[in-house]
Amino acid sequence: MTPIIEFKNYTFQYDAQTEPTLRDIDLRVYPGEKVLIVGPSGSGKSTLVHCINGMVPFSFPGKSQGSVTVKGLDPAKTGIFGMSKIVGTVLQDTDGQFIGLTVAEDVAFALENDCVEQQEMFRIVDEVARTVEIEKLLENAPTELSGGQKQRVSMAGVLVDDVDILLFDEPLANLDPATGKRAIDLIDRICRDRNKTVILIEHRLEDALYKDVDRIVVIGDGRVVADQKPDELLASNILEREGIREPLYVTALKHAGCTVCAEDHPRHIETMNLAPYREKVRSWYEAVQLPPAPPQRASALEVRDLDFSYIPGKSVLSDVCFRVGKGEMISIVGKNGAGKSTLSNLICGFIRPDRGKILLNGEDIADKSIKERGEVIGLVMQNPNQMISRPMIFDEVALGLQVRGVPEEEIKERVYDKLKICGLYPFRNWPVSALSFGQKKRVTIASILVMDPEILILDEPTAGQDYRHYTEIMEFLKELNESLGITILMITHDMHLMLEYTDRAIVVADGHMIADDTPAAVLTDESVADRAYLKKTSLYDLALKCGIEDAPGFVERFIYYERTHVRGKELKEVGENGWKTSDL
Repeated sequence: MTPIIEFKNYTFQYDAQTEPTLRDIDLRVYPGEKVLIVGPSGSGKSTLVHCINGMVPFSFPGKSQGSVTVKGLDPAKTGIFGMSKIVGTVLQDTDGQFIGLTVAEDVAFALENDCVEQQEMFRIVDEVARTVEIEKLLENAPTELSGGQKQRVSMAGVLVDDVDILLFDEPLANLDPATGKRAIDLIDRICRDRNKTVILIEHRLEDALYKDVDRIVVIGDGRVVADQKPDELLASNILEREGIREPLYVTALKHAGCTVCAEDHPRHIETMNLAPYREKVRSWYEAVQLPPAPPQRASALEVRDLDFSYIPGKSVLSDVCFRVGKGEMISIVGKNGAGKSTLSNLICGFIRPDRGKILLNGEDIADKSIKERGEVIGLVMQNPNQMISRPMIFDEVALGLQVRGVPEEEIKERVYDKLKICGLYPFRNWPVSALSFGQKKRVTIASILVMDPEILILDEPTAGQDYRHYTEIMEFLKELNESLGITILMITHDMHLMLEYTDRAIVVADGHMIADDTPAAVLTDESVADRAYLKKTSLYDLALKCGIEDAPGFVERFIYYERTHVRGKELKEVGENGWKTSDL
């Protein structure tokens, strides 16, 4: 069979860089295949995709050697418009892809450019809308939609051209776990039913493997480090060596001293043969002893009987009550549109509650202005484009200090310190517009951290980050939490973050708080997980399949083991190896 995508000894170097981003790439993708591409930020994944859709060299000029062909054509000669008829790209930042005022207009944009007759245009838009399940959203504005809905609209926009190849750049980055599962299922159905070739770039490897892929390609330092079937790759140490997060159940098996074998089919915990591993897993579970529960802390933030509606009669939050102790690090989880971001906006004073109280250090803050609350509470929003107001990175991070009259030398020192922590110091003199979505996210985190807040609220702090940058950001937040006593609330869809870094999870579903418990208890409770669009952790399945009835206890032991035995080792390796900068 002739490859539909073929790289032969391909090397590419951006004009603005001194070293090649891609080196000696040999890669073949065949029609109808579904290929998952993983690798740390800066490894060259995005550049590889840009070579396929024609963005390289037209939007990102540079020098190349070797050859790349897509359906027999050279993208460098065919151009972006020509490649758009063959390759459809769904970006991580879906907001950057919208053009129309309504969903229907946005989906029809490519057809209008091709002067398709109106009735035929209506037929195609309706057909594609049914395929991606947005037929009830056609009259909505794209800005009104949730993250998962926006992604489906972007998919529809490329499907109307009946392209042969679909490229997905981190489709799960801003989605709750259940919506992410549906997105992966939809991509799988499109691949099979429409016979599309699919390329997935994703940091959330375990979630991406919810449906089978033909191969996993690992990119490291601009080279193809591995090109293997999932079972073979998960049985190797390549993912760990390259700084890519393995599925949690694979990590747990390794903690128990097991050697994972490809013939036991580790790609899915549901179908994996666990007979050879059960005894070691049970022995490990019995050997790990948990520490005693910490004492209750004084109150930092308290929400009492909170109600809120944007439109009278349509409640967004109803009777929400919880308490956060000083120095706690908690997660707020739930499906897209559950009211999590609205809750953070209420705490910060951007909107006012219809009923209820918010207490800060035991005092009602109803009369405090946004500025007064901002002196104590820092908010990092989910979409970095909504926070950035300065063209240059340094100026953006320094803005809060400048308006407060901090001396210039102190500003420089504090900004550089936070840029180093967030992996952005090499870009300190760059314009924000030159950064990727994930890099912009880190700029916004740095701009809040530089203010030294007492309480920090982060909306999806690690979305779009590779495991190394994820670990760096989270370890810095953990250090702030432990050494300075900063109280941290994280709104997140990342169940690993919730498990590893927070001791409590507040679960919101349909405007109501349905649980306030340990992450292990939440992610092993099927009714809570289903109602809040979470995903039961694969550690739950591993425990039950190994004959361990106390699944929450098994998960708690895994978390404790990770914190006490693994985190220190990872940080030591980080210090020795340094951090790679992110790919453009």
